Amino acid sequence: MRSNRGDPLKADPSAQQRLLDLQELDSQLAQLAHRRRSLPEHSVLAELEEQRAALDARVRDLRIAADDTTAEHKRANADVEQVRARRERDQQRMDSGAIANPKDLERMQHELVSLSKRISDLEDIELEVMERLESVQEQLMAVSGELAEVETKIATATAARDQAFADIDGEVSDLNAKRGTVADELPADLLALYEKLREAKGGVGAAPLRARRCEGCSLELTASDLRAVAAAPADEVVRCEECQRILVRTAESGL
Repeated sequence: MRSNRGDPLKADPSAQQRLLDLQELDSQLAQLAHRRRSLPEHSVLAELEEQRAALDARVRDLRIAADDTTAEHKRANADVEQVRARRERDQQRMDSGAIANPKDLERMQHELVSLSKRISDLEDIELEVMERLESVQEQLMAVSGELAEVETKIATATAARDQAFADIDGEVSDLNAKRGTVADELPADLLALYEKLREAKGGVGAAPLRARRCEGCSLELTASDLRAVAAAPADEVVRCEECQRILVRTAESGL
Protein backbone atom coordinates (compact mmCIF):
# COMPACT_ATOMS: atom_id res chain seq x y z
CA MET A 1 0.00 0.00 0.00
CA ARG A 2 1.48 3.27 -1.13
CA SER A 3 1.41 6.48 0.94
CA ASN A 4 1.92 9.92 -0.59
CA ARG A 5 4.95 10.28 -2.90
CA GLY A 6 8.21 11.05 -1.09
CA ASP A 7 8.16 11.01 2.66
CA PRO A 8 4.84 9.61 3.91
CA LEU A 9 2.38 12.20 5.17
CA LYS A 10 1.81 11.95 8.89
CA ALA A 11 -1.37 12.82 10.74
CA ASP A 12 -2.76 11.81 14.09
CA PRO A 13 -5.23 8.92 13.72
CA SER A 14 -7.93 11.10 15.29
CA ALA A 15 -7.33 13.70 12.59
CA GLN A 16 -7.66 11.02 9.94
CA GLN A 17 -10.93 9.91 11.50
CA ARG A 18 -12.07 13.52 11.54
CA LEU A 19 -11.31 13.64 7.83
CA LEU A 20 -14.14 11.19 7.32
CA ASP A 21 -16.47 13.60 9.09
CA LEU A 22 -15.37 16.30 6.67
CA GLN A 23 -15.94 13.97 3.72
CA GLU A 24 -19.43 13.18 4.98
CA LEU A 25 -20.23 16.89 5.20
CA ASP A 26 -18.86 17.46 1.70
CA SER A 27 -20.92 14.55 0.39
CA GLN A 28 -24.04 16.05 1.96
CA LEU A 29 -23.19 19.43 0.40
CA ALA A 30 -22.76 17.77 -2.99
CA GLN A 31 -26.13 16.05 -2.60
CA LEU A 32 -27.77 19.36 -1.76
CA ALA A 33 -26.15 21.00 -4.79
CA HIS A 34 -27.46 18.16 -6.96
CA ARG A 35 -30.89 18.50 -5.38
CA ARG A 36 -30.88 22.23 -6.07
CA ARG A 37 -30.01 21.63 -9.73
CA SER A 38 -32.54 18.80 -10.07
CA LEU A 39 -35.63 20.36 -8.52
CA PRO A 40 -38.77 19.29 -10.42
CA GLU A 41 -39.74 22.95 -10.62
CA HIS A 42 -36.88 23.49 -13.10
CA SER A 43 -38.43 21.26 -15.74
CA VAL A 44 -41.92 22.53 -14.92
CA LEU A 45 -40.78 26.12 -15.37
CA ALA A 46 -38.91 25.30 -18.57
CA GLU A 47 -42.06 23.76 -20.05
CA LEU A 48 -44.21 26.65 -18.86
CA GLU A 49 -41.77 29.19 -20.30
CA GLU A 50 -42.04 27.43 -23.67
CA GLN A 51 -45.82 27.60 -23.43
CA ARG A 52 -45.67 31.27 -22.47
CA ALA A 53 -43.40 32.08 -25.39
CA ALA A 54 -45.73 30.30 -27.82
CA LEU A 55 -48.81 32.00 -26.36
CA ASP A 56 -47.06 35.38 -26.35
CA ALA A 57 -46.37 34.94 -30.06
CA ARG A 58 -49.97 33.96 -30.74
CA VAL A 59 -51.30 36.92 -28.75
CA ARG A 60 -48.96 39.25 -30.63
CA ASP A 61 -50.08 37.87 -34.00
CA LEU A 62 -53.76 38.02 -33.05
CA ARG A 63 -53.42 41.62 -31.86
CA ILE A 64 -51.84 42.56 -35.15
CA ALA A 65 -54.63 40.73 -36.98
CA ALA A 66 -57.25 42.45 -34.82
CA ASP A 67 -55.71 45.88 -35.49
CA ASP A 68 -55.51 45.19 -39.23
CA THR A 69 -59.08 43.89 -39.35
CA THR A 70 -60.33 46.85 -37.31
CA ALA A 71 -58.72 49.22 -39.80
CA GLU A 72 -60.22 47.20 -42.66
CA HIS A 73 -63.65 47.41 -41.02
CA LYS A 74 -63.34 51.18 -40.65
CA ARG A 75 -62.49 51.49 -44.34
CA ALA A 76 -65.40 49.25 -45.32
CA ASN A 77 -67.76 51.27 -43.13
CA ALA A 78 -66.44 54.52 -44.60
CA ASP A 79 -67.04 53.17 -48.11
CA VAL A 80 -70.65 52.34 -47.24
CA GLU A 81 -71.24 55.74 -45.66
CA GLN A 82 -69.72 57.49 -48.63
CA VAL A 83 -72.01 55.76 -51.15
CA ARG A 84 -75.01 56.23 -48.87
CA ALA A 85 -74.32 59.93 -48.68
CA ARG A 86 -74.11 60.12 -52.45
CA ARG A 87 -77.37 58.24 -52.86
CA GLU A 88 -79.02 60.50 -50.30
CA ARG A 89 -77.88 63.61 -52.15
CA ASP A 90 -79.19 62.24 -55.45
CA GLN A 91 -82.48 61.23 -53.86
CA GLN A 92 -82.86 64.71 -52.37
CA ARG A 93 -82.25 66.27 -55.78
CA MET A 94 -84.92 64.09 -57.33
CA ASP A 95 -87.38 64.70 -54.53
CA SER A 96 -86.84 68.46 -54.71
CA GLY A 97 -87.91 68.59 -58.36
CA ALA A 98 -84.62 70.17 -59.34
CA ILE A 99 -84.29 67.68 -62.21
CA ALA A 100 -86.92 68.49 -64.80
CA ASN A 101 -85.37 66.86 -67.87
CA PRO A 102 -86.91 63.39 -68.31
CA LYS A 103 -83.64 61.94 -69.61
CA ASP A 104 -81.70 63.35 -66.66
CA LEU A 105 -84.37 62.07 -64.34
CA GLU A 106 -84.18 58.59 -65.88
CA ARG A 107 -80.41 58.64 -65.65
CA MET A 108 -80.64 59.67 -61.99
CA GLN A 109 -83.05 56.82 -61.26
CA HIS A 110 -80.67 54.34 -62.85
CA GLU A 111 -77.84 55.77 -60.80
CA LEU A 112 -79.87 55.40 -57.61
CA VAL A 113 -80.47 51.75 -58.43
CA SER A 114 -76.76 51.30 -59.11
CA LEU A 115 -75.86 53.05 -55.87
CA SER A 116 -78.28 50.88 -53.90
CA LYS A 117 -76.69 47.79 -55.43
CA ARG A 118 -73.25 49.16 -54.59
CA ILE A 119 -74.33 49.83 -51.00
CA SER A 120 -75.65 46.26 -50.68
CA ASP A 121 -72.35 44.85 -51.95
CA LEU A 122 -70.34 47.08 -49.64
CA GLU A 123 -72.54 46.13 -46.66
CA ASP A 124 -71.88 42.46 -47.42
CA ILE A 125 -68.16 43.20 -47.42
CA GLU A 126 -68.49 45.16 -44.18
CA LEU A 127 -70.43 42.29 -42.57
CA GLU A 128 -67.80 39.76 -43.66
CA VAL A 129 -65.03 41.93 -42.23
CA MET A 130 -67.00 42.40 -38.99
CA GLU A 131 -67.44 38.64 -38.65
CA ARG A 132 -63.71 38.12 -39.15
CA LEU A 133 -63.00 40.83 -36.59
CA GLU A 134 -65.29 39.19 -34.05
CA SER A 135 -63.61 35.82 -34.69
CA VAL A 136 -60.14 37.30 -34.21
CA GLN A 137 -61.24 39.11 -31.03
CA GLU A 138 -62.72 35.89 -29.64
CA GLN A 139 -59.48 34.04 -30.40
CA LEU A 140 -57.47 36.84 -28.82
CA MET A 141 -59.57 36.69 -25.68
CA ALA A 142 -59.24 32.90 -25.47
CA VAL A 143 -55.48 32.87 -26.02
CA SER A 144 -55.02 35.79 -23.60
CA GLY A 145 -56.90 33.71 -21.04
CA GLU A 146 -54.59 30.75 -21.66
CA LEU A 147 -51.60 33.06 -21.29
CA ALA A 148 -52.94 34.40 -17.99
CA GLU A 149 -53.34 30.82 -16.71
CA VAL A 150 -49.77 29.99 -17.71
CA GLU A 151 -48.52 33.16 -16.01
CA THR A 152 -50.29 32.07 -12.83
CA LYS A 153 -48.72 28.61 -13.05
CA ILE A 154 -45.30 30.17 -13.60
CA ALA A 155 -45.75 32.36 -10.53
CA THR A 156 -46.78 29.34 -8.45
CA ALA A 157 -43.88 27.18 -9.71
CA THR A 158 -41.42 30.04 -9.21
CA ALA A 159 -42.59 30.52 -5.64
CA ALA A 160 -42.24 26.78 -4.99
CA ARG A 161 -38.76 26.75 -6.53
CA ASP A 162 -37.66 29.78 -4.53
CA GLN A 163 -38.95 28.20 -1.32
CA ALA A 164 -37.05 25.00 -2.14
CA PHE A 165 -33.96 27.12 -2.83
CA ALA A 166 -34.36 28.84 0.54
CA ASP A 167 -34.74 25.50 2.36
CA ILE A 168 -31.72 24.00 0.61
CA ASP A 169 -29.63 27.13 1.09
CA GLY A 170 -30.47 27.04 4.80
CA GLU A 171 -29.20 23.47 5.02
CA VAL A 172 -26.10 24.41 3.02
CA SER A 173 -25.39 27.29 5.38
CA ASP A 174 -25.62 25.00 8.42
CA LEU A 175 -23.40 22.36 6.82
CA ASN A 176 -20.83 24.94 5.73
CA ALA A 177 -20.64 26.20 9.31
CA LYS A 178 -20.03 22.64 10.54
CA ARG A 179 -17.55 22.05 7.72
CA GLY A 180 -15.58 25.13 8.71
CA THR A 181 -15.33 23.89 12.27
CA VAL A 182 -14.12 20.45 11.21
CA ALA A 183 -11.69 21.80 8.60
CA ASP A 184 -10.14 24.10 11.19
CA GLU A 185 -9.31 21.06 13.32
CA LEU A 186 -7.32 19.33 10.57
CA PRO A 187 -3.60 19.74 9.85
CA ALA A 188 -3.04 22.03 6.88
CA ASP A 189 -1.10 19.47 4.83
CA LEU A 190 -3.73 16.77 5.34
CA LEU A 191 -6.52 19.18 4.45
CA ALA A 192 -4.65 20.34 1.33
CA LEU A 193 -4.16 16.78 0.13
CA TYR A 194 -7.79 15.96 0.81
CA GLU A 195 -9.04 19.03 -1.10
CA LYS A 196 -6.80 18.23 -4.06
CA LEU A 197 -8.02 14.65 -4.21
CA ARG A 198 -11.64 15.62 -3.67
CA GLU A 199 -11.47 17.92 -6.68
CA ALA A 200 -9.80 15.28 -8.84
CA LYS A 201 -11.89 12.32 -7.69
CA GLY A 202 -15.46 13.46 -8.18
CA GLY A 203 -15.96 14.97 -4.76
CA VAL A 204 -14.54 12.08 -2.70
CA GLY A 205 -11.04 12.64 -1.39
CA ALA A 206 -11.05 10.29 1.58
CA ALA A 207 -12.76 6.99 2.25
CA PRO A 208 -12.81 4.45 5.06
CA LEU A 209 -11.27 1.02 4.74
CA ARG A 210 -14.17 -1.22 5.69
CA ALA A 211 -14.15 -5.01 5.59
CA ARG A 212 -10.91 -4.87 3.58
CA ARG A 213 -12.66 -2.78 0.91
CA CYS A 214 -11.96 0.83 -0.08
CA GLU A 215 -15.27 2.64 0.20
CA GLY A 216 -14.03 5.20 -2.32
CA CYS A 217 -13.72 2.86 -5.31
CA SER A 218 -15.54 -0.16 -3.78
CA LEU A 219 -12.63 -2.48 -4.58
CA GLU A 220 -11.31 -5.03 -2.12
CA LEU A 221 -7.65 -4.68 -1.26
CA THR A 222 -5.26 -7.45 -2.22
CA ALA A 223 -3.61 -9.49 0.51
CA SER A 224 -0.29 -7.71 0.00
CA ASP A 225 -1.96 -4.29 0.18
CA LEU A 226 -3.73 -5.29 3.37
CA ARG A 227 -0.45 -6.37 4.91
CA ALA A 228 1.12 -3.05 3.93
CA VAL A 229 -1.73 -1.07 5.49
CA ALA A 230 -1.61 -3.18 8.64
CA ALA A 231 2.15 -2.63 8.90
CA ALA A 232 1.96 1.12 8.36
CA PRO A 233 2.28 3.28 11.49
CA ALA A 234 -1.07 4.51 12.82
CA ASP A 235 -0.15 8.12 12.06
CA GLU A 236 0.85 7.40 8.45
CA VAL A 237 -1.64 8.60 5.87
CA VAL A 238 -2.13 5.72 3.44
CA ARG A 239 -3.69 5.83 -0.02
CA CYS A 240 -5.71 3.31 -1.98
CA GLU A 241 -3.57 1.71 -4.69
CA GLU A 242 -6.51 1.71 -7.11
CA CYS A 243 -8.14 5.13 -6.73
CA GLN A 244 -5.39 7.00 -4.84
CA ARG A 245 -7.87 8.40 -2.33
CA ILE A 246 -6.84 8.78 1.30
CA LEU A 247 -7.69 5.50 2.97
CA VAL A 248 -8.74 5.88 6.61
CA ARG A 249 -8.36 2.86 8.82
CA THR A 250 -11.24 2.11 11.20
CA ALA A 251 -12.26 -0.60 13.63
CA GLU A 252 -14.17 -2.20 10.74
CA SER A 253 -11.22 -2.33 8.37
CA GLY A 254 -10.68 -6.07 8.85
CA LEU A 255 -6.93 -5.76 9.29
